[in-house]
Amino acid sequence: MDKIQFSTQDELYLLGDYIDRGPNSKGVIDLIWKMQAEGYFVKCLRGNHEQILLDLINAPNHFSHRGDEQLLASFGVYHARYIPQAYLKWCDQLPYFFEVDNYLLVHAGFDFNTDEPLREIHAMMWIRNWRADIDRRWLKGRIVVNGHTPTPRPAIELYLETITSTPQLVIDNGCVFHGRRAGLGALCAFELTSKTLYFEEYIG
Repeated sequence: MDKIQFSTQDELYLLGDYIDRGPNSKGVIDLIWKMQAEGYFVKCLRGNHEQILLDLINAPNHFSHRGDEQLLASFGVYHARYIPQAYLKWCDQLPYFFEVDNYLLVHAGFDFNTDEPLREIHAMMWIRNWRADIDRRWLKGRIVVNGHTPTPRPAIELYLETITSTPQLVIDNGCVFHGRRAGLGALCAFELTSKTLYFEEYIG
């Protein structure tokens, strides 16, 4: 937030995956709620990890799988079914995409092999390797910004350079994979108006 100089005059859109693979899933959601309560404009999309949690809770055999260990530890529970309802309800109310100006914001991407990409909710949370299928006629000048697929920083920067010819930008720099693969290990933000990328290196 400091690096992008986020203020109450700005709009912040988060693309999902607030939980799992980190030491404080609860704290991430709490911070989002705190910023919203303090008057910051923060809107959140649903990611596949929020959906995994919801599917676990709603599955008939959910007792056999407890959930991500770090997620559970952040709530001080030993099974996902004991996570407070307020957090589960929040996850369940998250939308699948936003349209902001000439951008479509989504967690994973769109299935352009279907007639109605905005109806394919599974794809919006899970799809990968869809860049070659982009339908520019359907987009009508809009640009897709997504997360979900960890992408090295040089590739993200190249995608921005070619955004006019291929209107898609992935901004998942795989912060959780710090030290495991070259080019990964930062949080990435994209300023929609100026088309500027920001990277905050993993500091855990």
